[in-house]
Amino acid sequence: MYRFHVPTIDISAWVVPGSEAARAAVVAAVDHACRTVGFFQIVGHGVPDRTIADLEDALDAFFGLSLDAKKQYVRPASENRGYTPPKSESLSYSLGIDPVTRMNDFFEAFNVGTSWREYSGSTATAADYAENTWPDAVPTFRRAVQTYFDEARRVAQTLTHVFAAALRVPDDYFDALTDHSIDVLRMNNYALPPGSIELGAELTGMGEHTDFGLVTVLWADRVAGLQVLGLDGSWNDVMPAEGALLVNIGDVAARLTNDKWLSTLHRVKPPVIDGTIERRRSAAFFHDGNADAVVGVLPHFASREWPALYEPVTVAEHIAAKLAGSRAGRKNVSAVREAARVSASRG
Repeated sequence: MYRFHVPTIDISAWVVPGSEAARAAVVAAVDHACRTVGFFQIVGHGVPDRTIADLEDALDAFFGLSLDAKKQYVRPASENRGYTPPKSESLSYSLGIDPVTRMNDFFEAFNVGTSWREYSGSTATAADYAENTWPDAVPTFRRAVQTYFDEARRVAQTLTHVFAAALRVPDDYFDALTDHSIDVLRMNNYALPPGSIELGAELTGMGEHTDFGLVTVLWADRVAGLQVLGLDGSWNDVMPAEGALLVNIGDVAARLTNDKWLSTLHRVKPPVIDGTIERRRSAAFFHDGNADAVVGVLPHFASREWPALYEPVTVAEHIAAKLAGSRAGRKNVSAVREAARVSASRG
């Protein structure tokens, strides 16, 4: 009988080099998780508690500002930077799914990422690697967020070395795909004015979607809300263990492996306790790969019996199609398999 399960994996043998046996055990566990659920949580990641506590304080300070104050930091949607007010996006459109109400996801967010200036000598341009906006209304925000960003990037890069071993490619395979990676940290706040409210479609926290890139490293409050689609079509609640980070693979990893690794659909439902919205915070670090990297199916993941499901595409082209859906309300008609899975899901 199928049972949905998100495993917990201690990756410390890859953070502080351990024995070959210990590292091989991590590789096997990650490979199994990527093939069966597409999500796992990690401990032994080495991110200091103080760094996470400072991030929490920074989120509280910024999202505690008035809406008018936060709107000063809105940037053009194409840049994927700065502040996103509630109901500005509908992530289910990134899959070509019609939400009940367009632009209905009630989360607010703040995005920072790598800018083209950090990748001197590469092909990175401002079109794909925009400059950051930092909220001067919260003086501690930049230092706290940048410190966490660097730690999350280290964790993501460590995981790509585990992936290389699991996928039987050279150790440095992902270096060429990520040496000027589009890396974005999206800090989310799910909250509505306090009080009992009638819930409905308009209060979707974050619609069904897959992540666009290679791997996502997520810190989140231990508050209900995140749900992951199981192989049986069921939606399952997922919450990180104390001190753990959640990890899921994205569309780039699915393309490389011809869907042997799962870019799993997930969503956020309103965290409701006794009819009241409970605040939930998260910070998702997206390690997406180089904008100009061409991603196709690895040769040993395609065969006559299992032909390639994807045509080669650049990371930038793929992300652009997804963002046009979630932010401009234009259906992403290329996400046929993901849309079918949402339509077949239960609940």
